[in-house]
This record gives sequence, structure tokens and C-alpha cells, in this order.
Amino acid sequence: MEILNYAFMQRALLAAVLVGITAPAIGIYLVQRRQALMGDGIGHVAMTGVGLGFLLSWSPVWMATLVSVLGAVLMELIRWYGKTRGDIALAMLFYGGMAGGVMFINLAPGGSNANLTSYLFGSLSTVSESDVTAICLLAAFVVLVTVGLRRQLFAVSQDEEFARVTGLPVRALNLLTAVTAAVTVTVAMRVVGLLLVSALMVVPVAAAQQLTRSFAATFAIAVALGVSVTIGGTVTSYYQDVPPGATIVLLTIGAFILLSVLAAPLARRRARALAAARPAADPAECKIPATRGAADEVGD
Repeated sequence: MEILNYAFMQRALLAAVLVGITAPAIGIYLVQRRQALMGDGIGHVAMTGVGLGFLLSWSPVWMATLVSVLGAVLMELIRWYGKTRGDIALAMLFYGGMAGGVMFINLAPGGSNANLTSYLFGSLSTVSESDVTAICLLAAFVVLVTVGLRRQLFAVSQDEEFARVTGLPVRALNLLTAVTAAVTVTVAMRVVGLLLVSALMVVPVAAAQQLTRSFAATFAIAVALGVSVTIGGTVTSYYQDVPPGATIVLLTIGAFILLSVLAAPLARRRARALAAARPAADPAECKIPATRGAADEVGD
């Protein structure tokens, strides 16, 4: 294939595959916890890390990882202790992260908002060898956590109180989930972009849930769908010269709509099968009228 003759496309496709695996892998836990927009908030905070990376002449990917992890931990602490004013604190954290990124990148030598665009919406040609190395290491961490601790993370995502009663370290697992989500955001930002990564965490999981309710099956289908749309979006971006992040997200939404349409007759078939499997009720003439029988006993 012609596309594989270029080193930058080889790097972009490798990054796309890793993003397609990691984003739905952590996204399934966020969906279960009803924190579908957590990735979007972390993406706003990661912008400050990108700006600091340019300002300090350090790797924007690693700096964004550090800042987004700190932001994710702070978000969890606000969730625990923020109470009524937690939403205000989170709003300031998100918008402060965006403002900090814009400010720091403009203060950097030779920096401008144009440098930030590729991190906000993704860019194929700017994925460097150092970015691929960082993405591979971070993706390995995400897979290790989401697969190796799947039983514990699922238990906490379903019912924190029950998980606590069974002896699981609920707060530590919640922090680990937040940190893993933050790492996933920085893995995906070079391909999908910080502003669109949350869609790749959530939509493949929602699409997979149209077909199955089993956690293992949903996990597998969501990851397969994530890899398919990231590769498809990357290839389409190369041949059609369109933004990769937007293309991947639109393909993901299209897949969700398609699976929703296909799942409707499947759901009706399951409902009919379930109704047929239920034991038939007794015929009306075979039923004993309890009220009348009791009245006859009283009369006797």
C-alpha cells in the first residue's frame, strides 16, 4: 500500500491503533460510573501541559501527561469533598486549563496558537518518533490497568458501597481510574485531539451496548470498533486531506447510528423469545375462585 511507504503515516497508523484500543478500554468504566464527560474535562486541563511543554522546551506529550494526571487527581478530590460547590470548582479547573494552555504557548519562544491547533484537533504529519515512543509506553500502562484490574474496576464502577463492603480499596481504584483516563487523553491527543478525545472514549462503548449487555462482550466490541474507526479515519484523512480527529469522531458516530438501527430488530426478537419462554398461564376455567370458595365455607 502506498500509504505505508511514508514514515509519518506509519507512525500515525501505529498511534491510531493504540488510541483505538486505549480510549474505549477506559471509556467503558467512565460510562458505567456516569462520568462520560470526564475525558473532555481532562482534555481542557491537558492544554496547560502542552503550553508548558512549549514554554519549557520539554516534550509536550510528557508534560501534558503530568499536568492531566494532577488535574484528574484534583477532580477526584473535588468529587469527594467539593459537595455543593464542586461543580463551580470543576468549571474553574476546566476553563483555567484552557486559558493556561493558550497563555503559556504564546509566552513560549516562537510559540503561537497555531502550535496548539494540532494538539486540539489532531494532526497526522506532526506525530514524531518521540511521540510514538511516549504513546506506546502510556498505552501499555492503560491496557495493563484496564485489563489486569477489570474485575475490581468494574465492581467499583457498578456499586461503590458494595465494593467497599467486599474490602476493595474504593478510593484508590477511583484515583487509578482517573489517572488512567488522564493518560489516555494524552495518548489520543496527537491523533484525535484534546477537544475530541472524549467522544472516542464514550461513543464506541455506547455503540457496543446496542448489541450486548455483557461487560466482556461490550469491552471487546468497543475496542474493535475503536480500532476500526481510528484506522479508517486516519486513512481517510490521508487520501481526502481532511482533519483526522473530526473524521474519526464522525465515523464513530456513524457506527453508533448504524448499530442502533441494526440492534432494533435484534431487541424485538429477544423480547419475543423471552415471552415465548415464559410458562403459559392457567386457563380461566381451571382457576379456583378463591373469594367464592371462602364465602361458601362461611355459609356452611
